[in-house]
Amino acid sequence: MKIHRGIPLTCVALAAICHASRDCSAEQKRPNIIFMFTDDHATHSMSCYGSKINKTPNLDRIANEGMLFENTFCTNSICGPSRAVILTGKHSHLNGFLQNGNKFDCGQQLFPKLLQKAGYQTAIVGKWHLGHGGMSDPQGFDYWEILQGQGPYYNPPMIKNGEKVNHVGYTTDIITDLALDWLKEERDGDKPFMLMFQHKAPHRNWQPSPKHLTMYDDVTIPEPDNLFDNYEGRGSAAHQQDMSIVKTMTASDLKLTPPRNLTPEQKAAWDAAYEPKNEEFRKANLEGKELVSWKYQRYIKDYLRCVASVDDNIGRMLEYLDETGLAENTVVIYSSDQGFYLGDHGWFDKRFMYEESYRMPFLVRWPGVIKPGSRNQELTSNLDFGETFLDIAGVDIPSDMQGVSLKPLFDGATPKNWRQSLYYHYYEFYEDRRAAHMVRRHCGVRTPQHKLIHFYNLDEWELYDLKKDSREMTSLYDDPAYAGVVEELKAELARLQNVYEVPDDTGSVSKSPASLKPRAAKPAQKKPQRNANQKKAAGKNAAQK
Repeated sequence: MKIHRGIPLTCVALAAICHASRDCSAEQKRPNIIFMFTDDHATHSMSCYGSKINKTPNLDRIANEGMLFENTFCTNSICGPSRAVILTGKHSHLNGFLQNGNKFDCGQQLFPKLLQKAGYQTAIVGKWHLGHGGMSDPQGFDYWEILQGQGPYYNPPMIKNGEKVNHVGYTTDIITDLALDWLKEERDGDKPFMLMFQHKAPHRNWQPSPKHLTMYDDVTIPEPDNLFDNYEGRGSAAHQQDMSIVKTMTASDLKLTPPRNLTPEQKAAWDAAYEPKNEEFRKANLEGKELVSWKYQRYIKDYLRCVASVDDNIGRMLEYLDETGLAENTVVIYSSDQGFYLGDHGWFDKRFMYEESYRMPFLVRWPGVIKPGSRNQELTSNLDFGETFLDIAGVDIPSDMQGVSLKPLFDGATPKNWRQSLYYHYYEFYEDRRAAHMVRRHCGVRTPQHKLIHFYNLDEWELYDLKKDSREMTSLYDDPAYAGVVEELKAELARLQNVYEVPDDTGSVSKSPASLKPRAAKPAQKKPQRNANQKKAAGKNAAQK
């Protein structure tokens, strides 16, 4: 290093330290952003949101040191569309990604591109789920390493800047390792950075890490009060779905069969944890509600085990930020692509506009800006995330983005004329083939107190008073006492559809499409002989499909 005359040696030494740390430039005064993102993480499995079934100490730490948003909701409760909305700040019908299986066009305007153009170094690690190859590969990132499709829980093949790579280990740990490696080895310390650090967990089929395979074995998780919901208070859509614990879960979901891609060491640990429990289950020969309760316990414990791994790894990231001093100038944000049903209404999965899958976690820590332990109750959305990231970075928000920055809420005050309603639209249901979980297309509007849902191809409406019926058990749409509320909400729904330029999807699927017909029986095939225990597992007790 060149030493200039007239500069005290102490200053030279300090300059050397700054150069070594690579984090003392004027540019670094602009805040870094770490966006930690999971898949299907319900707020009611986070202790900072009041969970009664598990603890999430590291997520709680973000909430305790920052702001917890109590009313953040998604625009379309499904994995890929939620991600597309965040990247573009536009509803699904405008960003072109209405449902899983679509190919996302990364050639369009994305907030990472705008950050990159403004001098930020950008990276994404983990789940992408927007397709890959050609225009679907991530754009706007200096570094990207993503799962192929959904990705497995163990030993994931990934794509690194266009090249396929293989990893051995537990995927949640690996994604964290890669994110930390990038921070330690590859980022440019002379630039502010934006890192999207995205987990597969706790997505179906909820395979725990070796560390957590027996967690919760000695406890019984309380059942939701509507685990045995009969849907009497709702319309056709709730009856037509195929995402129930009682009939939809498979033997793989229930860990009655092991994953196929484990190493010998992983398989040995897995079998040691599950086979004794599975043998006990087979001997019990459960039926009826007892069988449903067993399935719930198996499901919820595996789900919470995956959440525990996520929380542990978020703790690893927070520790690194503390150890390096990066925490002081880094905005840490945690969210998930939507919520999830944890036995609520007898379901798993998401898709419906009902609260459990509609609500998203959203935590923000910004030292020196956000008062620790803050809580916000305003209506916010994943439509706002991209705009918020741009605003944090001091980048102009394009006028064609449809959300609003949440940064003005960080100081605890609500701007005048803050929104009083949110728009929702779910599309993944087909005329000629079965859709995953068979949830009918619907749109809706939510206000602080009420929710109006329109299953438009059924010509059915549902209305809920969320203050009186937070579990959404009984629709009030036909209640004369709520006629005025219905009229107001229909007008607001129409207004939002006009504002967001929503095309009319009515008639896209008939009331009784061919896809509703039962699955055709598979032709009989010769199968190997099985012993009595295997028959029990494969028959009544396995998945009861």
